[in-house]
Amino acid sequence: MSVFSDIPSAHYLLETARFFVVYDRYPVTEGHALVISKAERPDYFHLTPEEKAELLEVVDATQRLLAERHAPAGYNIGMNCGEVAGQTIPHFHCHVIPRYPGDTPSPRGGVRGVIPSKQAY
Repeated sequence: MSVFSDIPSAHYLLETARFFVVYDRYPVTEGHALVISKAERPDYFHLTPEEKAELLEVVDATQRLLAERHAPAGYNIGMNCGEVAGQTIPHFHCHVIPRYPGDTPSPRGGVRGVIPSKQAY
């Protein structure tokens, strides 16, 4: 059973038929949220076509909620698929990370920062 299964619905920011959204317990920035599948799927590539379609709607709804609550200047959206990609919980979740001016010395390279030597280009 996934650790995500223990999250009480009272902590949900949003809920749909196939997903729920919560704040990340170890946030990268203020407002860092997770979109989590209700069905325990290992990663994005194991979602059904219906789940993949609904995921886009939930990510958009999450962005709107975070814009209202936190007013970030930008976002990173990310999914880690597999242990070597940094996935620590084998249950699908998508990170929606608000970004703010000055939250890092140089945001250039964005998600390329997962391999620090490749971030600056």
